[in-house]
Amino acid sequence: MTPARAPNPSSCSSPSRALPLVALLVAGLVLAPEVRAQAFDADAFDAYVADAFDDWNAVGLAVAVVKDDRLLFAKGYGETELGSGHGVDEETRFSIGSTTKAMTAAAIGMLVDEGKVAWDDPVIEHLPWFRLSDPWMTRQITLRDLLTHRAGLGNTDLLWYEHAESREWMVRQMRHADFAYSPRSSFIYQNLMYATAGRVIEAVSGMPWADFIESRIFEPLGMTESFALLEQTEGEPNVARPHHIVDGERVVIENASVDPVDAAGSVWSSVEDMSRWLRMLLADGVAPDGTRVLSEESVAEMFEPQTLVTPEFFYPTQRVTEPNWMTYGLGWFQHDFRGRKLDFHTGSIDGMVAIAGLVREEGAGVYVLGNRDHVEVRHALMYRALDHFLVPDDVRDWSAELMPIYEVGAEAAAEARAAREDSRMEGTSPSLPLDAYAGTYESEMYGTLTVELRDGGLHVFRGPGLQGPATHWHFDTFLVTWEARWRGDGLGTFEIGPSGDVQALRFSGIRWDRAEGS
Repeated sequence: MTPARAPNPSSCSSPSRALPLVALLVAGLVLAPEVRAQAFDADAFDAYVADAFDDWNAVGLAVAVVKDDRLLFAKGYGETELGSGHGVDEETRFSIGSTTKAMTAAAIGMLVDEGKVAWDDPVIEHLPWFRLSDPWMTRQITLRDLLTHRAGLGNTDLLWYEHAESREWMVRQMRHADFAYSPRSSFIYQNLMYATAGRVIEAVSGMPWADFIESRIFEPLGMTESFALLEQTEGEPNVARPHHIVDGERVVIENASVDPVDAAGSVWSSVEDMSRWLRMLLADGVAPDGTRVLSEESVAEMFEPQTLVTPEFFYPTQRVTEPNWMTYGLGWFQHDFRGRKLDFHTGSIDGMVAIAGLVREEGAGVYVLGNRDHVEVRHALMYRALDHFLVPDDVRDWSAELMPIYEVGAEAAAEARAAREDSRMEGTSPSLPLDAYAGTYESEMYGTLTVELRDGGLHVFRGPGLQGPATHWHFDTFLVTWEARWRGDGLGTFEIGPSGDVQALRFSGIRWDRAEGS
């Protein structure tokens, strides 16, 4: 669920023109010699996972590997909570994060199968109250656009992250969001559009999104260890706790709930249960017990490339995998891998990671779940497992190859912090007494942010998990450090008006105007 930068706007292209181009591009590049699937070497893979687990300083991991209708491998490593002694197994529940998105796309597909919606229906046909900032685009945005991150909107994750408003309120707030590019001309990852798809499912089916997922996916697939929402895991056994690195040490942290945008990433599950989900998709919509869950046509549509993804919006792994093309389907990233088309998706939320991968041509699938923030060994394990099927005589040490990439990323973050420190102007003071900055600040899009004077210092409150002290940085800029330290910090600058009063606060790239009378 990682925020992304907006690309430069460009001309709009309709799905009817863009999709054949994408399909032709993919069709022309995934051709490869026939490769006969070999027997999966479970012992070798187990040993590899165990070594990679240590190399990446993971806390807990669970991995499942499937081939056609069989679960070949399912095993846990490490602990559900650091120091607890409670080992992870194939039934341990983790947040699956944004791998939930494929379930939301499948749910829309079920409604398509029933003739209740079509992929290219305008959203307002099913949600008459849905609005974007442009009336014409409000009428044009389709269900397909919601599921492909191509609706023209930039990242709006601050709207839902650690915020307590209703799901419908958050979707309604999209009427204030600026367009970042011409719809259907580019790609920016957009969780609120998936939340909107969840509201469509509710409106059309007559049941909450969570109930739909449980009754139409979990139950027919026999996914008895899965929950649609974080709140449902309370008091349940064998649930992993999230971890992060703070001051160089692995520590247990609080869960960040994705329930406010449920359809974008709120499911919790085990690799054993998720293997049933993968096997259903590999079987073109038929559950392991023979029950048809989704039509063959809808499964095919989910995996059809829908929009191109440029390198700046793809994963750093591309530096090693060197794909010829990168696309997005309905809830799935895609690229060429070892001469085959790989459909995959990650899930990331504070202290939890997931990845799902399918090479449908070979009937092979992988699921990895973990409980330490952005432990990118997940990519390495997915690629390594697929190597066993695609190129058994040329399996690569993906863990060793990918680790330097992510180490460079950490170094770049440290350099950015050092550069920020170097730019700080010493010897300055705030223009006004501290109590003059206290008050309520409002954003039409994002709601309210409060600044209070506490014990002689400023304190910022954005939501339950986003509050902390604001210490003077320079001039009228203050460094806000969240009490939940793994959520980072940021600089906020107060704007002083001609009258000498504080008029606004610029923070997280957003202007928050001082509320009248505050």
